[in-house]
Amino acid sequence: MSNYISPISDEEIAVLSSVLTKHNVIRPTYFDRFSVKRGLRNPDGTGVMAGLTKICSVDGYYISDGERVPSPGKLIYRGINMQEIVDGCQKEERFGYEEVVWLLLFGRLPNSDQLSQFKKILSKCRELPEDFIEDMIMKAPSPDIMNKMARSVMALYSYDENPDDLSAENVLRQSIQLIAQLPTIMSYAYQVKRRHYYHKSMYIHPLKPEHSTAEAVLHFTRSDRKFTEEEARLLDLCLIIHAEHGGGNNSTFATRVLSSAGTDTYSAIAAGIGSLKGPKHGGANIKVAQMIRMMKEEIANPNDEGQVADYLVRLINREVGDRSGLVYGMGHAVYTLSDPRSAILKENARHFAMGTEYEEEYKLIELVERLSPKVFYKAKGDKKKICANVDLYSGLVYKMLNIPEDLYTPLFTVARVAGWAAHRLEELLTCGRIIRPAYKSVSHPRNYVPLADRREAEAASGGEYIPKEERW
Repeated sequence: MSNYISPISDEEIAVLSSVLTKHNVIRPTYFDRFSVKRGLRNPDGTGVMAGLTKICSVDGYYISDGERVPSPGKLIYRGINMQEIVDGCQKEERFGYEEVVWLLLFGRLPNSDQLSQFKKILSKCRELPEDFIEDMIMKAPSPDIMNKMARSVMALYSYDENPDDLSAENVLRQSIQLIAQLPTIMSYAYQVKRRHYYHKSMYIHPLKPEHSTAEAVLHFTRSDRKFTEEEARLLDLCLIIHAEHGGGNNSTFATRVLSSAGTDTYSAIAAGIGSLKGPKHGGANIKVAQMIRMMKEEIANPNDEGQVADYLVRLINREVGDRSGLVYGMGHAVYTLSDPRSAILKENARHFAMGTEYEEEYKLIELVERLSPKVFYKAKGDKKKICANVDLYSGLVYKMLNIPEDLYTPLFTVARVAGWAAHRLEELLTCGRIIRPAYKSVSHPRNYVPLADRREAEAASGGEYIPKEERW
């Protein structure tokens, strides 16, 4: 397949872009003037209350006498501390993601019979429709797996005999199928990318009904199909902690916004995928991997605290890295003292890394976690508590599992679709109103200028037509 070349030239885009930027930037002072809560955030950084949910609670602080007080982070699934779910599954030496899916969808933990039957349902739903792989995945390779997953989810609409039925029964059916199918879609999309962009062989393995979701992913992504029980349990752990994170995170909110409009399941879930791809959201795990790789290359001694601290200062000052001023993997909108997901991954990363080729990288990441709050305070004077978030260690865990970087964010999607589905069902069952926040217009009234007079008007205003009332 040949690459599509845009018919718009660079010169044409440059001219159009200059016009765009002149008329589409809003003065920052306006946001304060009209008390706009940018990003739906309150002045103290907390989220604007936009809804209620029974699905999940993300706790990282409490309010005392009107003040935000930092506290250790907790992630609560349907009233149950996520840490307890992890501990229970590890104690009983079993996979837990499928149990978490049930919990999020139905609101209660399954009994053994329910869980066994649910696993069988998920297993038989992993197969994609006939010819879907060839027609929808192989014929249009994508440089980014997330876009291919979103396109494939949208395409599944065409294979559904009842795609627009918003009854709870039908949306539940669609949700279960998508939860089961996304790992398959991800795996095929990656193989197609390997062939088209990396010029490497594809390896397509048949499904195994007995596999858990984690086992299926490792089976799909390894050429020899071999993996250990310990590796599969570690990936299962990753899926558990990524499965849900409250209604206010960007991708879940996007899913709820579309669901509130009464659109179909495929459109709503595709919106969640598009949101999660962003580097400020799920795509941050790849940004962390890129940042750590750059630090290893550019710091003479990555184990030296002073050298690492100096590099972090340069990151914050936009002198190195992607010039964003961000230390990826540090800081969170809700968590202050700790992110429980990061703590779990850190513990497991240490266990797997010590005494291996990954030990040095683990120690560097640990340094980034320890030094970043001090560096931020020294560079910015900001006393805000910041902690490592889930993305800081997730990339290293995936790396140790020999999972390619192309799949870091798609794996986040494979896990999080369970939470999206639960929130979509809750939105449809209980909310009943389209989500429609207000935007205040700050454009000034202007008169229509006939086409023949506009060039003269622009010349009089220095090359840009600005009505008299807007000339400050």
